This record gives sequence, structure tokens and C-alpha cells, in this order.
Amino acid sequence: MQASVKISVSNVSQPKEAPAAVVLLSGGLDSTTCLAEAKAAGYRVYAVSFDYGQRHTAELESARAIAEHAGVIEHKVVKIDFDGMGGSALTDASIDVPEAPVEGIPSTYVPARNTLFLSVALGWAEILEAGAIFIGVNAVDYSGYPDCRPEFIEAFEALGRLATKTGVEGRPIAIKAPLMHQTKAQIIARGHALGVDYGRTISCYQADDHGRACGVCDACRLRAAGFAEAGVADPTRYIE
Repeated sequence: MQASVKISVSNVSQPKEAPAAVVLLSGGLDSTTCLAEAKAAGYRVYAVSFDYGQRHTAELESARAIAEHAGVIEHKVVKIDFDGMGGSALTDASIDVPEAPVEGIPSTYVPARNTLFLSVALGWAEILEAGAIFIGVNAVDYSGYPDCRPEFIEAFEALGRLATKTGVEGRPIAIKAPLMHQTKAQIIARGHALGVDYGRTISCYQADDHGRACGVCDACRLRAAGFAEAGVADPTRYIE
């Protein structure tokens, strides 16, 4: 499986003496809120997104716009060939995206996705001498993916202590998942308080080329319910 850096953008806006962090940025609601949390915590933010053969690239365009708007120091888009593997409705066009709730782990689960994403982020964080990686996983209002649970995050953080030079030298990189135990409504309310413009984000699993959401997939249902419960206007653009 080949991984390569595709795009890099720079925009320095934070003091150099502040600690550095790498934020996984998909262009969706959760990762964008996570980026805002990292900035609010005083980190100099570097963002990384992944072009992994997902059904649409609209979320990558969203990630680029969000990174620029947030003034991150650098934004990388890394290519990983998940589409060559298949096995998920998000990377294999022959597998339908569920449009109704399903039992168990849905077909939109991408095998080992967060493991690979965090591994790339871990390498970059070590190069940057960053002390933390932020990831917007959630185990409350989510689709049941195994790599979004606290047990996974704790295990990966332990792996990082063993697998990196900084880890064995006593300077481990923390894996921070500030949204882990929040409902979607709580995430939206917090992001709204931090000034997040959710109109820039795309959550839909099968958005069109213009970034308009289907309104029926699991991600769309969770997002819409979150805005309604939070009492925040939903800026999502839907396919008519």
C-alpha cells in the first residue's frame, strides 16, 4: 500500500513557543470541531487529510478550505490506496451505502482506516516534535466502528510509546480524542461556541460533486439530529 504526500499548504498564525499538534482533518463536522478544540487549547496546529479512494472528493475540498480558514501552519493531503483493496461501501462502488439503520457494524466501515491514518500522523508528529495528535472519533453518536472506541485510542497511544524514538526516550506523543464521550448535539454546541462554521463541513457518505448531502445515510441522520437537539441552525446543503 503506497502513501504519498499530495498537497501541502502553509499559513503561519500561532506563536512558535506554543506546543505543536497534528490534527486529523477529514472535512467533516467532528474533525473540524476537533481542530477548533486544538486551537482553543493553545496548540500550533498542523492538519493532515487523506485521499483514500473515498466515494467523493468534496470532503477533501472542504478540508482544504477549513484548514486555510483556521490558519493552520501546514496542511497535508496524503494519498492511501484503499480503493485498491475494497471491502467498504466508502471505497467500493459495488457496495451500497446503507440508507436505513443496520444491525452491527455497517458496510461503511473501512478496515484499519484509523490505524493507518494515525500511523501517518504519528510519523509526522514525531518529525515535527509535536506533543499531541488530535482525532475526532466519537463512541456515543456514531456508526459503531471499532476504531472509534476509547480502547482503540488507548491501545494506539501505547503503541506509539513503543514504536517511536520520542516514545522510548520518554517523550511520548499523546493521542487526544476530546469528542469521544460527547453526543453529536454536545459536539455541535461546543463547536458553535468556538466559532466553527459548520457550513464549510461535509459529513455525508455519498455527497455529490458539489458537496451536497444525500440526507439519508447514517452520517446525515446523526448530523441532522445533532443540530436539531443542539438548537443550532443546520447549514447542510442537501441534494434536491
